[in-house]
Amino acid sequence: MFEKLKRRALRKHIDRNLGKRDRSEVNAPMKTLGFVVDERLLQDFEKLYDLAGYFHIHPNDVSVFSFLEVKKKQPSLRQNQVNNKHFTWKGDLHNQNAAEFLNRRFDVLVGFYAEENVYMDLLVSESEAKFKVGFSGADDRLFDLVLGMAPNDFNEFKKELKKYLEVLGKIEAQTSVTT
Repeated sequence: MFEKLKRRALRKHIDRNLGKRDRSEVNAPMKTLGFVVDERLLQDFEKLYDLAGYFHIHPNDVSVFSFLEVKKKQPSLRQNQVNNKHFTWKGDLHNQNAAEFLNRRFDVLVGFYAEENVYMDLLVSESEAKFKVGFSGADDRLFDLVLGMAPNDFNEFKKELKKYLEVLGKIEAQTSVTT
């Protein structure tokens, strides 16, 4: 019963966050990149940090925060991780690292999950990011760009994201010069 109340409260927070989102800088070029990752889909975060070179931004300008639903007591050494136990039954998030991450004004934030997940939806909705990218299957109200693919093919994801960021003018298109 408490889980049902918690989910309802989380949905209310999400709806409230959607109503107050500032979209004035949605067209800003990308200098910072953030990821909210479902750890069931991706555990090797180095792939995400390697995208800095692929998108021609500084590696320090890429940040990753993960979510892992806890079934039992599982200790974790990751500081940039949140789980369902960090949310109260009223829908409030109690994790200082998450609060700092969500208050950072990323130019682009990628919600790296592809199914309905009220906890991840709340993290994305609370983020102060200027432009948000997600995958089909998640709540598309949260995102400015929804990729119609599954996130499990990382190389395809990387190509698709780059293609759309170039089209939208967030990154400069890389043209090859043949002589």
